[in-house]
Amino acid sequence: MREIQYEAPASVSEAIRLMEADPGASPIAGGTDLLVQFRAGLKRPTAFIDIKRIPELATFSIDAQGLRLGAAVSAADLGERTEFKRLWPGLAEAVALIGSVQIQGRSSVGGNLCNGSPAADTPCSLIVNRAECIIAGPSGERTVPVETFVTAPGRTILTRGEFLVAIRIPHPAARTSDAYLRLTPRSEMDIAVVGSAVSLTLDLHGVCTGARVALAAVAPTPLLVPEAGNALIGTRVDEGALSRAAAAASAAARPIEDQRGTIAYRRQIAGVLTKRAAAIARHRAKGN
Repeated sequence: MREIQYEAPASVSEAIRLMEADPGASPIAGGTDLLVQFRAGLKRPTAFIDIKRIPELATFSIDAQGLRLGAAVSAADLGERTEFKRLWPGLAEAVALIGSVQIQGRSSVGGNLCNGSPAADTPCSLIVNRAECIIAGPSGERTVPVETFVTAPGRTILTRGEFLVAIRIPHPAARTSDAYLRLTPRSEMDIAVVGSAVSLTLDLHGVCTGARVALAAVAPTPLLVPEAGNALIGTRVDEGALSRAAAAASAAARPIEDQRGTIAYRRQIAGVLTKRAAAIARHRAKGN
């Protein structure tokens, strides 16, 4: 049996040193994706670097600038934060969809993102809320938009010795809110056939001044759709604008065809979910 090392660094610098020294090492937080892939023989790291014991990766804070979410904060912990759910209800909806109650106690938004699945629920909600990834590595710290983080199914921009430290989301402007919807064959613990996240900002007269739309499970990576957002800006997000946004989302979708749905079906559902999510976000933004 091949020996696999386990390390539990107490600092970011120590974790970087361990991963830089061993190219086959993999960071692990909850392990809800990585350990399943390990047991299936899909991933064979030479060492597990447990980052949950690094204090700054397990912290969560909201201030005037926004949210700073440590990469190892559990979904269960995040889901209990009232202020988080009030400010980002769509993202909270996506977080609540990460696995079962038991999985929620171990899983994290950071891990959901690092797994690199185009069908993951939280990346699209992060994208529409203009989230950024804070990455630490041998060359120091760098920050990138979430929409550039996943580069292909199961792949990210992380290089040797690098790992995700935190996710930063700016504080939403007045009359701004978001929503996330997905379609799955089963109601619980299933992979999205399609997912759609929408964030809207309205002015005092109910006119949309900012909009972002992102789709899950319809491209090799989570997909930001500027055309769908542009279809909503300058409108009261009425039926006509919602239909144009839906059409733009369907046109941008580049899904594969598998046992979960045909290409045509997924494109249609991308439009349907975008229209519904935008209507929910509009209602919430008016309340804000």
